[in-house]
Amino acid sequence: MAKNDSGKWVSRAAATGGGRSYRSQRPTNYYLALTLVVVLGLLSIAISRHSYRNTSTTATGVQPAIGRTWYAGYAISVCGTEQPSLAANTSSTTGQTTTGDGVVKITPTAKENAGKNATVGKFVTAYSGFSVSQASITIPGTSAKTLKTGDVCPSGTPDAGKKGVVTVAYWPTVASKSPKDVTADYANTRWAQNSLVTFSFAPQGAKPTRPGSTTISAMLKAGSGAPTTTAITSITVPASTLPGSTATPSSSPMTTAPVTTSSKP
Repeated sequence: MAKNDSGKWVSRAAATGGGRSYRSQRPTNYYLALTLVVVLGLLSIAISRHSYRNTSTTATGVQPAIGRTWYAGYAISVCGTEQPSLAANTSSTTGQTTTGDGVVKITPTAKENAGKNATVGKFVTAYSGFSVSQASITIPGTSAKTLKTGDVCPSGTPDAGKKGVVTVAYWPTVASKSPKDVTADYANTRWAQNSLVTFSFAPQGAKPTRPGSTTISAMLKAGSGAPTTTAITSITVPASTLPGSTATPSSSPMTTAPVTTSSKP
C-alpha cells in the first residue's frame, strides 16, 4: 500500500470512529450497567423519600396522637350563671372523659378519635344525657334541663326574662383573650392542649365568659402532673406505745408536719 493511500485510510477510520472491529469492541455493557445504576439510584431515592414522608406523618402528624394525653377546660353557662361541672366519667367510646371539675382528659386510643378527630363534639356525644345544638342544649344532672333557642331565661339568673340562644365559644389557649364563635361547627372543632370551651344559653349577642379560675387551675395542674398535698393536722399517739417510753398514756395529740403525696391524674 502506498504511503499516501495508508494516510487516507487512517483519516477515514478516524472520521468514522474506527473500523468495524473497533466498533464491535465498544463497551456497551459498561454503558448499560452505568445507566442501570443511575436508574436504580433515582428509584431508591424516590422510595426513601416516600417512606420518610409517610413515617413522618404518622409519628409527628396532627396531635393529639394515639397514646398522647391532653387536657382542656369547659364550662356550661345559663343566662349569665355558670352551672356545676358535669360529674366525672371514667370511660368513653371517644377517649374523652371529664374529671368532674370542668377538665376534659383527651386520650385517643384509635385513629378515629386522634388528631383532627379529637373534637369537642365527640366529648359532648360521649357524655350520657349531654347534648348541644343550635336549637337546644340539654344539661344532665340531678336537675336535668333542656333549654331551646327562643326560650326565656329562667328567673334567678342575671338575664331572667330575656330570650336566649345556644352558643359555643372556643379559646384555643389559656392566653387567648377573645373567643371564637364555633356554634355552627363546634362538633368539628378540634381540642388543643389547654384550650377552653363554654357552652352557653344566653341572650343573642351576650359576651361569653371563660371557664372559671378553678377549672383553669385544675386543668393546668393535671397537664403538669403536679403532686397533690394532703395536710394531716394531728395524730394522737399514746405515749406508752412509743419504744422505750415509761410515760403514762396521754390524750394529748402529737402534731406532725403536712405530708405530701405525689399522684398524677
